[in-house]
Amino acid sequence: MYALIPCAGSGARAGSTQPKQYRDIAGLPMVIHTLRAFHAVARIKQGLVVVAPDDIVMTDLLQKHGLDNFQVAGVGGAQRSDSVLAGLNALMVHGAKSEDWVLVHDAARCLITQQQIDGLIDAVTSDPVGGLLAQPLADTLKSADHNRVVSTVTRVDKWLAQTPQMFRIGPLKLAIEQAGSSVTDESSAMESMGFHPLLVASDSHNFKVTYPQDFALAEAIFHMRNNHLHGTR
Repeated sequence: MYALIPCAGSGARAGSTQPKQYRDIAGLPMVIHTLRAFHAVARIKQGLVVVAPDDIVMTDLLQKHGLDNFQVAGVGGAQRSDSVLAGLNALMVHGAKSEDWVLVHDAARCLITQQQIDGLIDAVTSDPVGGLLAQPLADTLKSADHNRVVSTVTRVDKWLAQTPQMFRIGPLKLAIEQAGSSVTDESSAMESMGFHPLLVASDSHNFKVTYPQDFALAEAIFHMRNNHLHGTR
């Protein structure tokens, strides 16, 4: 079982001059929080972080923080799916098999926990297709045209897709190759091949840190967790 972390973005929407994955949250670069959660999962044999070809930061960070089961591949592409596909190819070059499971996770979902990852693995390992963490939609959903409501969409069967998303390497690789760069997550690629991935319920804390205000929210959640862990208020 492998972990694949695409981490080649520039973070333009985060309003930062540096890639957002390297911005500090609760005293650590955001990506380190993410990788620590996967490092703690015993069933993951190896991890691969896919970075931009000119990235000179990640390798030193992994060494500094003792994340020795992660390797770095400077093969990131223009789109997320390009980076994932390149990462899958790199895993197979280094010995991963088509039938091996891979968990693909956004580096910016830094609040993921070991327990959530283990829960996904438990739910999906025996599934013939694979699956993903997701959150049942709680809010009222609107369809719009030029910022005007057109209709209210039922939320009964709606979920917010998250990561990790867990599939076998061979089928996922083929699905992304067939679907192209337009797909925004692995599940979409598998769906385009006629598969129906399993949805595994998660919570709102596993959000993708994207905009400037998200950093403050993530910082607050980390502090809350640390206070709870140490019994402080």
